[in-house]
Amino acid sequence: MNHSSNEKEPETIEPLRYLSKTEVATIETELLRDYRFGQQQLIEIWGHACAIAVTKAFPLSSLSKKQPTLLVVCGPEQNGSIGLVCARHLRMFEYEPTIFYPKRSPQSLHQDFTVQCEKMDIPFLSYLPTEVQLLNDAYNLVIDAILGPETEHKEVKEPYAGMLVTLKQAKIPIVSVDIPSGICSLNTQPDVLEKFYPWCL
Repeated sequence: MNHSSNEKEPETIEPLRYLSKTEVATIETELLRDYRFGQQQLIEIWGHACAIAVTKAFPLSSLSKKQPTLLVVCGPEQNGSIGLVCARHLRMFEYEPTIFYPKRSPQSLHQDFTVQCEKMDIPFLSYLPTEVQLLNDAYNLVIDAILGPETEHKEVKEPYAGMLVTLKQAKIPIVSVDIPSGICSLNTQPDVLEKFYPWCL
């Protein structure tokens, strides 16, 4: 068979590679220092990107429950703020997020994101049910915004260690906004914490 000279060679698809903790820190430093992004601006971009990813992986029409309910679980550091922004955008995309944010950061930047969610009437849970079936029945999926790559897992204490135990048992999909909470960012082996493997990152 003769092939036209205009035919393109098939593209080689490189295997998916995740960034290391050092690479992430280097990129963030470059964006802040060289490209003059502000920290709030970056968190807004990351949170919006996470919300878009959720809408593509779990479009409203695909959700199994009548109400498009989501649970966003936020930690105390930057990942938690990304989760707050993600929840706000998902609310604008007609999902119904609920936030669990047990230890609110004293930093004004994080407080601003919290107020924005409150002003949009996004509910905040006062506690995370330990009876996993309650989560399975109430929500279509969980968004893990608990521990980011900046967290040293040896230092993680309650309530976060207990939260990971609960989420590990959940039957509904989990979406992690970064490194899955409970997994060491330096390798693929589980650290001392309970671990779960999310449906997507």
